[in-house]
Amino acid sequence: MIRPAIATDVPAIAAIWNTMIRDTTITFNPVEKSDAEVADLTAQDTLVWVEGGKILGFARFFQFRGGEGYKFTVEQTIMLHPDGRGQGIGRALMTALCDAARAKGMHMMLAGCSAENPEAIRFHTACGFETVATLSEVGFKFGRRIDLVLMQKRL
Repeated sequence: MIRPAIATDVPAIAAIWNTMIRDTTITFNPVEKSDAEVADLTAQDTLVWVEGGKILGFARFFQFRGGEGYKFTVEQTIMLHPDGRGQGIGRALMTALCDAARAKGMHMMLAGCSAENPEAIRFHTACGFETVATLSEVGFKFGRRIDLVLMQKRL
């Protein structure tokens, strides 16, 4: 059910991502992603959960900040289709994602969660992440300022 993302997954990943961009404060980005942009972002280190031929979620990790000094630290994104919630898919994707990052020699994984998304904070805590900071009012979406909760997990 979990496998690396391939090019034909891009429209389904974009649909999940763009729904979150359009309708929620899970991400502070207000601009929907094109298929080409999603293809670039998911070209590596992206996993999908496929069930019955349908993508129910994706997870990816990517370099945290630039430069040699951060080469063992990654940030992650995980998003689920509404049909994939509450079934353990997120937890399975996160476990596989952490395993993949560890296999590449990564030491630390970070998560940035909107303070308006307590479910994400609970999820990351259950997956072994610890809250390390809250950045007050650094996000802005839907006409309001939003706090960002930074979490980390030692791999």
